Amino acid sequence: MSDATKPLRVLVYSDDVNTRQQVILALGRRPHPDLPEVEYVEVATEPVVIQNMDAGQIALVILDGEAVPAGGMGIAKQLKDEIYQCPPVVVLTGRPQDAWLATWSRAEAAVPHPIDPIQLADTVVALLRPRVPAATSSTG
Repeated sequence: MSDATKPLRVLVYSDDVNTRQQVILALGRRPHPDLPEVEYVEVATEPVVIQNMDAGQIALVILDGEAVPAGGMGIAKQLKDEIYQCPPVVVLTGRPQDAWLATWSRAEAAVPHPIDPIQLADTVVALLRPRVPAATSSTG
């Protein structure tokens, strides 16, 4: 399977299964025609996030900033501090006013709860597009 057709692995972290499902349903299997299909890695605990990140092959990370006991913002900061060439990180914030915290966490983007599927998809596509080989981009 070539890199152009290989699914993009997106890690979705939240202690709340409903939040993980909202993210996955909002993005679907293919958030944009220019991108390959997305394969989701659902994670409910911080140690499993770290384990998956250490294993590699993750194209994008979506972390729930409201997760307990380990919030997504702290995990984002840890990933950015510890992983060389860390993939892009999206943090789900409790409210739009919390976006400044994502700056502290070094996440590339923040999307507030409740999840707006269009905003989330636009954010994810903008972060994934540069990571996809040029052969998959459309003309025009």
